Amino acid sequence: MTQSSLPVVRMKPKTDPRRVRFGAPWVYSNEMVMDRRTKALAPGSIAVLEDADRREIAQVTVNSGSKIMCRVMERDLTVPVDAEWVQAKIASAFAHRDRLYDQPFYRLVHAEGDGMPGVIIDRFGDIAVVQPNAAWAEVMFDALADALVQIVGVTTVIKNGTGRARSLEGLDEVMEVALGTAPTAAVPVQMNGATYMADIMGGQKTGLFYDQRPNHAFVAGLAQDADVLDVFSHVGGFGLAALAAGAKSTLCVDGSQPALDLAAQGAAEMGVADRFTGTKGDAFAALTRFGQEGRQFDIVICDPPAFAPSRAALEAGMRAYEKVARLAAPLVKPGGYLGLCSCSHAVDQSKFFTASTRGIGRAERPAQLIYTGTAGPDHPLLPQLAESGYLKALFFRL
Repeated sequence: MTQSSLPVVRMKPKTDPRRVRFGAPWVYSNEMVMDRRTKALAPGSIAVLEDADRREIAQVTVNSGSKIMCRVMERDLTVPVDAEWVQAKIASAFAHRDRLYDQPFYRLVHAEGDGMPGVIIDRFGDIAVVQPNAAWAEVMFDALADALVQIVGVTTVIKNGTGRARSLEGLDEVMEVALGTAPTAAVPVQMNGATYMADIMGGQKTGLFYDQRPNHAFVAGLAQDADVLDVFSHVGGFGLAALAAGAKSTLCVDGSQPALDLAAQGAAEMGVADRFTGTKGDAFAALTRFGQEGRQFDIVICDPPAFAPSRAALEAGMRAYEKVARLAAPLVKPGGYLGLCSCSHAVDQSKFFTASTRGIGRAERPAQLIYTGTAGPDHPLLPQLAESGYLKALFFRL
């Protein structure tokens, strides 16, 4: 039986509901009837979505102040979206990660990919960092935190309400300890034999990027006795994995000195500080300078921030990815390896491949594509939402 107490929101006439019926999780504001009652719903309210013919489709969370006005929460109209629902979702996500990993370091909830729209949760041992990037998660945050304690067993829950996604939802920025005690130092995280230092309270996003784990492992497999250049290195993702696998040296380049300090701390924890070097500076300037100096490495990896965070930035982003490839390719020794990555939602696999191969071609380096990577299995992709497959990694032998 339908949750009869819920308000109803309706799609416009001539708006095809099949996309949503077949699994798409979003309904945009220009697809919805925006009457006075609908506009009056508080952000994060749960409602029943109907098509123009008043046929029920799903339970959705509503935010009339967002371009994504409705996010599908539950397709079974008889199941209440409440604290028990939250617990069931957390339990399902946890069961998957617990099967995948023998250590408690992973993305626990990957938003729509785990059926929890707009919610990112990363686990660092006994600490869970929650990014509530949709209004419903702000409303039900206490239920989220309680479920993390009861089901996953964490003792500290950090609410990280910062970033662009929050502003698009009309939500305020906030960073606070919701439960437990904030860590007073960077948290060591073991992955691929390396030790990474995660600054949970002050670093980028939740403090560490788990999505590149399988791609770090691929580089580690190439790294024995190699000289490695890790550009846009953050806390040393690729570089430290290479050192753990026997690389001769790693040079990390990043614009953030705190991130490089954490990379150096990780290298020291691993006992390989003598093979690690960090250089602060603009990545494009560093790539240009290394080229002018004639420097070359066995492995070069470039993992920049999103150059095209939206469709409006697509053209400029494509030029930037091509430039990275053009500047990086000459730095690879003959027979060496070049890794290029993109985390831009707006750049699909084929566009990124085109920009990367064009840049390598302009550098006049013959190339073999040897590996195509995506995010790890703790970042499940919802097939009906292309944006959930944001990470692309291409590895070439030059």
